[in-house]
Amino acid sequence: MIIGILKSMRPHQWVKNAFVLAPVVFAGSFDDAQQLARAFAAAVLFSIVSGSVYLLNDVLDVEKDRAHPVKRHRPVASGAVPIPVARTASALLALTALALGFWLAPLAGACLTTYLALNLAYSVRLKHVAWLDLAIIATGFVIRVLTGGFATHIHISTWLLACTFLLAIYLGLGKRRHELRDEAAGTTTRASLKQYTQARVASAMAFTAVATITAYSTYTFSHHARLVFGTPWVPLTIPFIVFGITRFYTLTGRTDTSASPTDRMVTDPLFVTNILLWGLLVLGLIYL
Repeated sequence: MIIGILKSMRPHQWVKNAFVLAPVVFAGSFDDAQQLARAFAAAVLFSIVSGSVYLLNDVLDVEKDRAHPVKRHRPVASGAVPIPVARTASALLALTALALGFWLAPLAGACLTTYLALNLAYSVRLKHVAWLDLAIIATGFVIRVLTGGFATHIHISTWLLACTFLLAIYLGLGKRRHELRDEAAGTTTRASLKQYTQARVASAMAFTAVATITAYSTYTFSHHARLVFGTPWVPLTIPFIVFGITRFYTLTGRTDTSASPTDRMVTDPLFVTNILLWGLLVLGLIYL
């Protein structure tokens, strides 16, 4: 049953919490052991909180999940984890992580609390409101960055927050594109999809992709980037961002699997290799 609870917490989704480490990396403090430890602690706590939300989602969506060809195999939907156990585990995990978050840094704890409250509202009601659901998801990524900043007492640039929000919107749109395809194939999905169309999502993805690339590119040429990185060669990282965004769009259009594009993203060799190369280049520019 413990394995089932852990599986319901979606460990493969915890890669998203790497955004908590962004302030440390982009402040050039990745070699500061104390700040790095605090950042990793915040990322772990964020993983526990987000995991508790996923667990609660499985409880709330159990009937819908049982009608889905893939989601019906989830521990709660399949009965491997009883609903009362899942509900209790979700509450205990969330409360423990919040308490440790406030101990680590009061503002980091406040961010974790805000994220939990926002996602509870999302799970119960707001996920059914088209476009607002995407804004909430994107706000969650911004909160991740803020949590990392408050935990390490690092000032967070507006550029980092803007790029994070735009990228998260783009990823959310990609997921909606995939879900619309599933709905067209007759698979039951979220209610908010009735307010989305393939054309609108495609247009929004194109606009957001351009906005994300533009914001990131402008940042790499900014005085702030040159000051933090200590080099004028930050624009060398732009091609990796362009490739990652276009590769994700390709993944959202694949019809050979019913897996979510965000799940496919973290297992796609080209995408993962691109992210690793981008990360190594960023670290190299900062520390070499």
